[in-house]
Amino acid sequence: MNRKQVFVGLAVVVIGVAIYAVLRMAHRSAAEAPEEGSPTLVAVQVGKLTRATLHGYVDGFGAVLPAPAEGGQPPATAHVAPSVAGIVARACVAEGQSVERGALLFELDPRAAKVAVDYARETVARQKRLFEEHNTSLHSLQDAEAQLAAAETQLALLQVTAPLSGTVTHVSVRPGEAVDLNTVLADITDLHRLVVAANIPSAEAGKLNPGQQVQVLTDPPVLTALAYVSAAVDATNDTVSVRAPLPPGSALRPGQLVPLRIVTAEQANCLAAPAASVVTDVGGRSVVAIVAGDEATQVVVKTGLREDGLVAIDGPGLKEGDTVVTVGAYGLPAKTKVQALSP
Repeated sequence: MNRKQVFVGLAVVVIGVAIYAVLRMAHRSAAEAPEEGSPTLVAVQVGKLTRATLHGYVDGFGAVLPAPAEGGQPPATAHVAPSVAGIVARACVAEGQSVERGALLFELDPRAAKVAVDYARETVARQKRLFEEHNTSLHSLQDAEAQLAAAETQLALLQVTAPLSGTVTHVSVRPGEAVDLNTVLADITDLHRLVVAANIPSAEAGKLNPGQQVQVLTDPPVLTALAYVSAAVDATNDTVSVRAPLPPGSALRPGQLVPLRIVTAEQANCLAAPAASVVTDVGGRSVVAIVAGDEATQVVVKTGLREDGLVAIDGPGLKEGDTVVTVGAYGLPAKTKVQALSP
């Protein structure tokens, strides 16, 4: 056998081995490949459809303030000022003290006023004697009596009393200080008549109506109802002012800033799905994937209110207790095989 025949024989052997290897690999790939049309198994997490009452909210921040004048009641706070100028002789209250309406708060120096009263009384007594002796006119007697009344009034005005019942929240003067009609001596607030006031963006004002529940999100939370919604928009910040009274004993203080939530809508006993299970398909529709056995099928739904991780839904054939895909719901085919995993 010559060299050429040897080379030809070797080439035939190499080609044969290569063909065998290719056929072997093709056979293995065909054996391992799924049958045409067989669905891919997708690992997902699932949840349940439930019945719930869901709410719509408008959220905001408010300030605790004394109640304004409304419903025939005066404002729940007052700046106490003297009716006459003078020198503070005595302060009868301290900050934090509770007072009743009419209680004495401050007394201005009465010495000059008392001298005037004593002089006016002597004048009246003299005029009465003279009138009885027919040595003075009735007009002179009445004038003396009027001067006495004015002097007594001036003396009485030196005593500054509480214009309302409440708590003294601030005292701004001390004995010996000179004051006039523009001086604020103290502040009094009725802590049983407080409100929470807030400014809500005008875009959400259409949802607001008096009587809606207001949740003041403090610890513990305080529940009240919306009492006032402004009819005008504040052009400086594009908001509408709202106000709700606080129940007595709420433990909130004037000036405190609090988060709040106004309940604007409610869907009672509605079918609700976990929020993660409601996704948007390629057509822009809201869908949930309902799991039956090992198969998930998309159902088009109409969504409603969202609250606490739940979404109100309505769709054909859906019922409480149905299993829906949560984690892995986005991008699922319309119908596919799934394997539920523990969350």
